[in-house]
Amino acid sequence: MERRRFGGTDMDVSVLGFGSSEIGFQGTAEETVSRLLNEALDQGLNVIDTAECYLTSEALIGNTISHRRDDYFLFTKCGHPDGLGSEDWSISGILSSIQRSLRRLKTDCVDLVLLHTCSEQMLRQGDVIEALQQARDRGYTRYIGYSGDRMEMKYAIECGAFDAIETSMSIADQQPLTLTLPLAKERNLGVIIKRPIANAAWKASQEPVNPYVKTYRDRLAALVYDFLKEDLQTSVGVALRFTAAGPGVHTLIVGTTKPGRWQENATLLEAGPLANEEAQKIHDRWKEVADDTWIGES
Repeated sequence: MERRRFGGTDMDVSVLGFGSSEIGFQGTAEETVSRLLNEALDQGLNVIDTAECYLTSEALIGNTISHRRDDYFLFTKCGHPDGLGSEDWSISGILSSIQRSLRRLKTDCVDLVLLHTCSEQMLRQGDVIEALQQARDRGYTRYIGYSGDRMEMKYAIECGAFDAIETSMSIADQQPLTLTLPLAKERNLGVIIKRPIANAAWKASQEPVNPYVKTYRDRLAALVYDFLKEDLQTSVGVALRFTAAGPGVHTLIVGTTKPGRWQENATLLEAGPLANEEAQKIHDRWKEVADDTWIGES
């Protein structure tokens, strides 16, 4: 598995990481999570991304692989203590959130804590950044970052406070290719990509419940990419490799509840990032079709 130096940090991260929202939201059995994560670590994965609001996710990670803490870089997110519908951006609230995460993850320190989609106004107010800086000073985390999209992400990069960012980018979500990723690369930030295959929305056979999937499916229906007409393995491979070729991208976070699926995706990436010419062709089609409403999906 290819590894890339994560911006200005001391971490060499696997180009494919594990996103743990699915195991939390779907209530995956601990035995299944243990098999899934241990197999992925054995095969070269070394990035695990989670958040306090992903229900049981942090506890599942802590219960199954905390004994292998030296084998992976651990990223978590804060700001939604009682689920995605809740918010607490106070300094005390963020510090308490991080402490709870550490206990569930069974570790003294994570490698990266990210603010989880707070507004540009909140970033400018400053308390959220001060909270993360205090967490770093106390040894709760080695690095700090921001997870989000659109203009709030642009500000997060420009403000100079963060070591890393996490943002959505895919064949169905290409705004960051021009708005934020070149700037993050220029600033030498670590870059994590969430939803790198657009939730494989093109394979949805009925009206999606998940709003992200519906948005992505509608966009892809308008884009009419030829490669999406191929078998699923081929289409997912092109989608993954397109995202991996983005400017300054270091690791792609893909979630699954099925042991073996991570290795299937890792195998697809062995061909390397999509060639510049092919990636440009996909982006050119985006520029032809996308309108002002096709903004990044947080």
